[in-house]
Amino acid sequence: MKEAQSWNLSPEQAIAEQLRIRELLRHEPVTQVNLVAGVDLSFPTPESGNAVVVVIDIKTLQMVEYVKESCPVTFPYIPGLLAFREGPVFLKAWEKLRSKPDVVMFDGQGIAHPRRMGIAAHMGIILQIPTIGVAKSHLYGKYREPSNEKGSYEYLYADNGEIIGAVLRTKINTKPLFISPGHKCDLQSSIDLVLKCCTSYRLPEPTRMAHLLSEKSKDKNDKLFS
Repeated sequence: MKEAQSWNLSPEQAIAEQLRIRELLRHEPVTQVNLVAGVDLSFPTPESGNAVVVVIDIKTLQMVEYVKESCPVTFPYIPGLLAFREGPVFLKAWEKLRSKPDVVMFDGQGIAHPRRMGIAAHMGIILQIPTIGVAKSHLYGKYREPSNEKGSYEYLYADNGEIIGAVLRTKINTKPLFISPGHKCDLQSSIDLVLKCCTSYRLPEPTRMAHLLSEKSKDKNDKLFS
């Protein structure tokens, strides 16, 4: 991890930190991918967070490894600043991985964010590997609804007209996903990799598997986070 990060910040300080590190963002094609990680977080209580990281083989879409972490959280839930709440939990889980993913997909935003610093962008700068935001809901930007065919998409635009992501249909007759590059990955690579990881479900396999495991943490009888 090349970019050190302080997490003991006020919301105002967190915004200032986002503005500082966004200058470090780089976007480039991703060509060599073997392992893809997917990340999902859940919060069984306001003061505790659970993180799951799943690694899959992109050729087979089979799980290679998964890790989990549960720990206290102190930063409040504030839209646009989720990295400061979720990031520390994710990074603790990340440290447990034995494999080395080439790309990480987050259940959240990349640069499709008012300050271009969603969790995928933020964590990409810290980890210094390609990251992609795969959000189930819209946070920021203007767009037209894509057509109903799988693989169709429309660009997502910032207020200044900049393209910051894509609204991608990954399954017919379902809501689209909001795809945006994080760090060291461009938009076309983000779209292509998400589609390559999609089977018959709305979500790509890395984040879908992570989400399923993360949901188990809500079951008090489940042993995943015990």
